[in-house]
Amino acid sequence: MKHIERIGPLWFIRGQNRGRYPYCHSIFLPEAGILIDPASDRETLTQMRDEGLVKAIWLSHWHEDHFKDLDLFDDLPFFIARKDAPPLSSLEEFLAGYDSEEDFAYWQQVLLTEFHFRPRYPAGYLIPGTTVVLPGTRVDVIAAPGHTPGHVALFFQEGEILFLADYDLTPFGPWYGDHNSSIEDTLASLRYLRNIPARVWLTSHETGIFTSSPGELWDKYEGVVYEREKRLLQALEKPKTMEEIVNLWIIYGRPREPRAFFAFGERAHMKKHLKSLIDRGLVTHKNGLFSRAD
Repeated sequence: MKHIERIGPLWFIRGQNRGRYPYCHSIFLPEAGILIDPASDRETLTQMRDEGLVKAIWLSHWHEDHFKDLDLFDDLPFFIARKDAPPLSSLEEFLAGYDSEEDFAYWQQVLLTEFHFRPRYPAGYLIPGTTVVLPGTRVDVIAAPGHTPGHVALFFQEGEILFLADYDLTPFGPWYGDHNSSIEDTLASLRYLRNIPARVWLTSHETGIFTSSPGELWDKYEGVVYEREKRLLQALEKPKTMEEIVNLWIIYGRPREPRAFFAFGERAHMKKHLKSLIDRGLVTHKNGLFSRAD
């Protein structure tokens, strides 16, 4: 099978396009038959299904680029943290989780056609703070909220392998644009995860495998959050509407297509930063205009 690298007790299945959205890297535990985040390479995952290798699915969180190929395994039980289960129960719940009311029609079509969305209900839950004993390995389930409320990291004791999921240490920086995402929880999770002793670090996107400590990548990744805030504060020296803020493209750097997708990402993140700045008394919001506080 293609795109598979064997690391200790697991297989690392590289996603198409280096695991960039709308793909991610998948993890497979061959002795237990557990496939984690099925959205890597549909051909490889189909072959694994046809050979009867997969017995159950785990999801690190509820985002569409982590369940893109879950439809291949709809006859199998899947597990996710309890806090991240509701968005998978219906399309309306899913889109409410993304706070995407401005672009509902766009997202509805994309989720159905590209990500094969359908209502799904877990057979059970991944419970943070517990250790799951499986054939071939023991897995510590670690709460890592912020990206989503129920986002989990996984520590595979055999091999001392830490799966960071979407705390992916990419130059883009953290995503915290969902309705229930949190900048503060994201930062807290990053600081917690970087202090877990490991020998190998795995992420869901791009590089994917780190066989030595990511080192300064932790600082750069966290620093993206502060740089976004700094640029927003500078821009608000002159009052701006939300749409003017979106059109600054602080998150993505420049206008991109499809606009409905990228403008959503800009708006979602800017809402989080604006709330944080308002709560701290650094920005005011009056008559539809945001500006730096005097």
